[in-house]
Amino acid sequence: MGSSRIDPITLSTIWHTFQRVCYEMREVLERTAQSYLIGRLHDNSVGIWDAQGRTVAIPVGLASQFVGGKFTVQYILAKFKGDLHPGDVFLTNDPYNGGNTHLPDWGFFRPIFYKGELVFFTLCRAHMTDTGGAFPGGYFPNGYDIHSEGICIPPIKVIEQGRERSDVMGLLLNNVRFRDAVRVDNASMIASTKICEKRLVEMLDRYGRAVVMACIDEMMDRTERAVREEIRKIPDGTYFGESATDDDGTELDVPVWVRTEITVKGDEMLVDFSKSDAQRKGFINEVYSATYSVAIAAIVPFFDTSLVDYHNEGSMRPIKVVVPEGTVVNCRYPATVGGSPVNISERVCDSIYGAMSKALPHRAVACPCRHRGDYTYGPDPRTGLQYVRTGFDHDGGAGAVAGYDGYVGAVVMGAVQRGNVEEEEVRYPWHMMIYEIAPDLEGAGKWRGAPGTIWEAMNEGGDVGMATGSSDGDQTQGPGALGGEPTPLNKTYIRKNSGLALARSHRMHRVVTGDSVFKLSGGGAGVGPPEERDPDKVREDVLNGFVSLERARSVYQVAFRPDMEIDHTQTRALRGVAR
Repeated sequence: MGSSRIDPITLSTIWHTFQRVCYEMREVLERTAQSYLIGRLHDNSVGIWDAQGRTVAIPVGLASQFVGGKFTVQYILAKFKGDLHPGDVFLTNDPYNGGNTHLPDWGFFRPIFYKGELVFFTLCRAHMTDTGGAFPGGYFPNGYDIHSEGICIPPIKVIEQGRERSDVMGLLLNNVRFRDAVRVDNASMIASTKICEKRLVEMLDRYGRAVVMACIDEMMDRTERAVREEIRKIPDGTYFGESATDDDGTELDVPVWVRTEITVKGDEMLVDFSKSDAQRKGFINEVYSATYSVAIAAIVPFFDTSLVDYHNEGSMRPIKVVVPEGTVVNCRYPATVGGSPVNISERVCDSIYGAMSKALPHRAVACPCRHRGDYTYGPDPRTGLQYVRTGFDHDGGAGAVAGYDGYVGAVVMGAVQRGNVEEEEVRYPWHMMIYEIAPDLEGAGKWRGAPGTIWEAMNEGGDVGMATGSSDGDQTQGPGALGGEPTPLNKTYIRKNSGLALARSHRMHRVVTGDSVFKLSGGGAGVGPPEERDPDKVREDVLNGFVSLERARSVYQVAFRPDMEIDHTQTRALRGVAR
């Protein structure tokens, strides 16, 4: 059926049905999972692909987890050719065999059949409470190789024609801590893929296979045309961006760089990471599929925002991503990769923001805050059980974009969000003491980054370990754009009776009963010179406690009278503006 014969209402309905089904999958998962990380913080992703592995719908999730899901679908199609059946479900987390991210991200793929014919694949992927390995949580910085990080699962059938392979699932659960928790979350993820199958079969029954497939082809062609038109608006040329993570967790205090050259020619774009650092011994390395996924996702914000909900395979056709093997953004087996979603994926984003901001200054994007995560594990004396705690509460906020300040309080790792203080205290033996916006920890600019965060919590449980592998920004900063300031540096301390002890990123720390963890987390970077910021906006920031009077004067070059009104005469003098 040609596009001229597709009814526009039918096309729109089918297109939005794919999007809605993805959101329903996520709702099913989050309402039934036991994991705080999955159910409350939204560390999960879903999507739909066709029988050739073309991306149909990827509306929500964490970029590294699902944008490149087509690589896994293509792997399954090749490995299980002739052995795909209705009711099959595959599980995989192996970065080197199946195009995954890092080992804690388990992905369940379900092939969907209609009247005996394979028509779709769907994915539900989420970060597990544990995946085995040397330490709980998956962010151990000094593994010997990837096998020390946990169990590696290439695509394998865990459900075969509707019947669970109990031997396989038993083997997998026997190699993780918290096996009951992982089992429950796995069941929720599988249920999510089942609801997708049900909804898509209902759609096929209603409209017929031919109409649905014709709509998919039209959807992809339309997004391709739209993205090509957006690329044509970019002046031909090569644009450079770079960003570094603090170190690799093994060779300490040596920054590791991601470098991007984006070449635009006509309606096509080449994203080249060839100048990035070589892969490292430490755990920050990333595989190709994750780098590809994040690169595509980082470019999308520079296109027309009306396209946001509609990206699919067509969006990817005009963009080629080159990532040489053996680099930190396309590592070789058996390199460790546990920290890559934070320490390299986010640097991929930063470098692309830098390059694209030069290409399209009117859409410039400054870097968001550097993540201040940690994985804390140990005993809960209230239950006698072990726990793993993580969160995004400690992060600052978003970077500025041209014309807009950084969003206050935003968590910028895809669709994840901050936790609920009361629920955290119920779930974990930690008492939240301080959780507030921090003054003078924003990246200044004509449009400033979001302010940073002060966070402190006391350990009221037993002695625990704290892995700061998912932290960054102790000594490296996310660049601003067009003269805006970079992200402020972060600091984490362990407050002991003897005083404050610095807790660096990419390391292991001990936190004993009664100690508290104290974090000063920088906010987002700025866009444009700070001295060009509207003085009224600076006054608003001062009154809101985001910026001190001293910083307003020294950085933004805005002076105030004692009554907190702007002293326009002094301000003009500070800024060198003629009367």
